Amino acid sequence: MKTALIYTDAYLDYDYGPMHPLRIIRLKLTYELIKAYGLLDLPSVQFIPTIPAKEEDLTLFHSKDYIAILKVADDGHLGREAYAYGLGPGDNPIFSGLFKWSLLVTGATLQAVDFVADGKGGVAFNIAGGLHHAMPSRASGFCYTNDPVIGIMRLVKRGMRVAYIDLDAHHGDGVQKAFYETDQVLTISLHESGYSLFPGTGFEYEIGNGKGEGFSVNLPFPAYTDDETYLWAFEEIVPELIEYFRPDIIVTQLGVDTFEDDPLTHLCLSIYGFEKVIKRIRELSYPWLALGGGGYEISNVARAWTLAWALMNGIKLEEPLPYAYVELASKHGALDRELKGQPPNPDRLDRKTREIRMEMERIVHYLKRAVFPKVRR
Repeated sequence: MKTALIYTDAYLDYDYGPMHPLRIIRLKLTYELIKAYGLLDLPSVQFIPTIPAKEEDLTLFHSKDYIAILKVADDGHLGREAYAYGLGPGDNPIFSGLFKWSLLVTGATLQAVDFVADGKGGVAFNIAGGLHHAMPSRASGFCYTNDPVIGIMRLVKRGMRVAYIDLDAHHGDGVQKAFYETDQVLTISLHESGYSLFPGTGFEYEIGNGKGEGFSVNLPFPAYTDDETYLWAFEEIVPELIEYFRPDIIVTQLGVDTFEDDPLTHLCLSIYGFEKVIKRIRELSYPWLALGGGGYEISNVARAWTLAWALMNGIKLEEPLPYAYVELASKHGALDRELKGQPPNPDRLDRKTREIRMEMERIVHYLKRAVFPKVRR
């Protein structure tokens, strides 16, 4: 099976700003760790340099007025009209090259789409992608263009049924909104509950409208959910829904801001839990388009996405991180020296853990009643 990694060092030409939590260096560190492990030298692997999307590609989802605003913002300056489009100080800053950055990220996703949809290979990974919050006419949650939606829309235009699985701690609200009224796309988002985290959406009762009723699926986890409950809920819901839906392709958003030490979120997952989810997705044996996503502890991002890429290629990695990577990463504050480190303590059951499990059992049972019959038919 051929696989493709899409990447360019040109991502480093852009910067959200020194105080912003989304650090683009995490992409470079991921690429360097993948390379240090020799995972680009496999005979089955194709490395594809990123090519920017065309402006017309963005119109698959975004309004022309919004695209025009992004183009004006590309020089790093914009007037007060930017606020109406979600741009400005805070989550979605205006910086030099903002539009070019967005075209690069979206272009890489479209390259990954074409690689898999054209039958060139079974897996493609765009580590820069997964910017799932952008709306048709508004930036949101560090996202200016919604590359998952644009990529999925290209697949749908080719007549393909798409299952989208979002692992980010934040609800994939932009993707859900885009496909809320269609049965051509099954969206499944596993995320921290909107009661405790941005964007405040993604509750279990958000199951779609019209033809799309039952094809939007949400697993909102309470804060402090650990691997055991997360993996149980994943296994109860995701594989069976995929079996019912029978997509032509699976698209995943592999955000790793679910990890316990992520500075922006409150879930308590580990790289061990992440590994099991990636293995389970691979076992589903569908053509697979993988995108990056959130992750604000940069060492977690590099280690987890390298591990994911290895699993996509059927490779087991050695535990010590390669010295060349450790030396580079330490210059950016990433001090880990092991790929996975020690597994979490499985014996930390307490009252909060039991309450979380009971809540997820309620949600899982609700989804089996409200969603499964609609997707099964």
